[in-house]
Amino acid sequence: MTTIAATIAAELDIRPTQVEATLELFGEGATVPFVARYRKERTGDLDEVQLRQIAERHQYLTELGDRRQTVLAEIEGQGKLTPALKSAILACQQKTELEDLYLPYRPKRRTRATMAKEKGLEPLAQRIESLNKTGQRAVLQQEAQAFVKPDQGIESADAALQGAADILAEQVAERVDLRRYVRDRLLNQGYFTASVKKDHPEGTTKYEMYRAYQAPVRSIASHNLLALLRGDREGVLKIGLEVELEPLLHALEQRVVKTSVPDLRRFYRELLQDAYSRLLKPSLTSEVMAEKKAWADQVSIQTFEANLKNLLLSPPAGMKPTLGVDPGFRTGCKVAAVDDTGKFLEYQAIFPHQSARQRQQAAATLVGMIRQHRIELIAIGNGTASRETDAFVGEVLTAVANPPVKVLVSEAGASIYSASEVAAAEFPELDVTVRGAISIARRLQDPLAELVKLDPKSIGVGQYQHDVDQKRLKQKLDDTIESCVNYVGVDLNMASRQLLTYVSGITPAVANNIVAYRDGHGAFGSRQELLKVKQLGPKAFEQAAGFLRIRNSQNPLDNTAVHPESYGIVDAIAADLAIPLGQISQAADRLKHLDIKKYTTAAAGELTLRDIVQELEKPGRDPREQFTYARFQEDINDITDLKPGLTLEGVVTNVTNFGAFVDVGVHQDGLVHISQLADRFVSDPNDIVKVGQVVSVRVMEVDPKLKRIGLSMRAKS
Repeated sequence: MTTIAATIAAELDIRPTQVEATLELFGEGATVPFVARYRKERTGDLDEVQLRQIAERHQYLTELGDRRQTVLAEIEGQGKLTPALKSAILACQQKTELEDLYLPYRPKRRTRATMAKEKGLEPLAQRIESLNKTGQRAVLQQEAQAFVKPDQGIESADAALQGAADILAEQVAERVDLRRYVRDRLLNQGYFTASVKKDHPEGTTKYEMYRAYQAPVRSIASHNLLALLRGDREGVLKIGLEVELEPLLHALEQRVVKTSVPDLRRFYRELLQDAYSRLLKPSLTSEVMAEKKAWADQVSIQTFEANLKNLLLSPPAGMKPTLGVDPGFRTGCKVAAVDDTGKFLEYQAIFPHQSARQRQQAAATLVGMIRQHRIELIAIGNGTASRETDAFVGEVLTAVANPPVKVLVSEAGASIYSASEVAAAEFPELDVTVRGAISIARRLQDPLAELVKLDPKSIGVGQYQHDVDQKRLKQKLDDTIESCVNYVGVDLNMASRQLLTYVSGITPAVANNIVAYRDGHGAFGSRQELLKVKQLGPKAFEQAAGFLRIRNSQNPLDNTAVHPESYGIVDAIAADLAIPLGQISQAADRLKHLDIKKYTTAAAGELTLRDIVQELEKPGRDPREQFTYARFQEDINDITDLKPGLTLEGVVTNVTNFGAFVDVGVHQDGLVHISQLADRFVSDPNDIVKVGQVVSVRVMEVDPKLKRIGLSMRAKS
């Protein structure tokens, strides 16, 4: 571990002791959120990003170490492990480098070189290589004549020389330094090419911009590369990886050819060209493609992570009585009422977009539900008929005293949730349409608690999400959800099974047991009561307790991020301030001037004490931003209502590498290209906007036929 820790420390520019402490904590079963929040002294205050980097690099280097030992054993078993080769293998820090070293010793299927060796031509190849290195003059035809053996299929000197060339070409293709050189050349000077296949006439594909396409490997945009690979996979595009051949072959010649004898140099030029085109180019093209694909995946996944994080941490409107409205024309609008805990109360179907009589009945039903349940919020799904329903609800609210706040809410993935096993388990007796309306209502109350029930890929904030490494994508998105859930904290007595599953230390089985205990015994009265839950032992309690909140606990600290292991410290602080524990937040000024060094212990140092004091100043606070929402222009309901020059308010629905998509209330998101995000150069759209942000945009162009809307956030010129 020491060597690995030192390597990781050097890569991340932190101390080896920080890495070792982190790996020890992970080995003890600690989660990233727990370590980041409650073990700052042991790690030297590493944040979640650094902790996850340590975990990833440790896994990579451990796998590399295991592979290194396998390679060493394999080569040693062949009797070919020299001290120099062993040192080179032990020094490897990249899997690619290790595999390059192993390549000459890897078991092979029969190749042209192995067949030439079977015919006894290896001595000829060795003789030619000796002539190359020593500069001796010799006639190749004469050298090869001794190897002509018709009974073994070597009919002539030329055939013998061809076999020797095959052996030497394979040796060239397996040289570590030459593979590294060609790989670097392809990465830094190569270029991707693409063309649309002949059976797809012009204007008939979604890949028209790639019909005659070329882009440098080192600077191609990640989304362009993923599009190329998708087009190739779908059989529409033919893609390639090219590099200027003559300079590359000249460079190989300089590295390989030592002789000045003309015919020997000519022989080597031909075998080098063969080595490149037949052996090096195919294998290294695949490697470079894989490397660039992994890079594009990483960029895409990072974009998805950022979008998902911002969406999950969208400001909640708050746990208030809410109506969820799933709009529709012919099938009507589904309206569900939930209380201030998210509990389902009532469902009604209304038909405001049919006849005048039905519109009147719908208005009466809506007013009745608002009054009966003392509704404070109305969440309207942003799908079909959303703007018309929004206008109808607005009319109804003019006749309501102290009207609720109405907000258009994204319903992306709501239909998937409605038909899911999760929804069926939560509301087995309800129709899928009712479940959808409930979900819309809850999304407004607390986006995080509701969205964790969905597969993130159904929410619509990704970029080429189905084209990237799905295993890595799932891991990264799960990490993001875990991070967000533990950052906000979870109400133990209201949380769903799905939400509890993402709490530090809680497995799906334990989450089920918590809900079962709650259903059987009523609300938890304290954090300590968690230890009565089946399968939730001391270790799980240690990991989870600080992230679980109990509003009306006997101990007010149970509704804070203060960990139970530090309750004694807070008791001491309260006693010194002569303030009851429940009133300690009222002494914020005195807490600010507290000498925290007085309360440090072996387990809780100044970093932990600062967190505790900060939490005591605002106990139970929600770290998310203040709730805001976009106000769509009343007379703009359809893409045909848009005109260039219009300035509108909208909400960012997705951020990609090439810009941001914004909902302006016309059922079709508009694109703010990266060049239109600001009056300065923007390299990363995430520096300017984030999912859920309310922005002001100006319409630049509209194409109703193609359903394209071009928007700008730049100041008018």
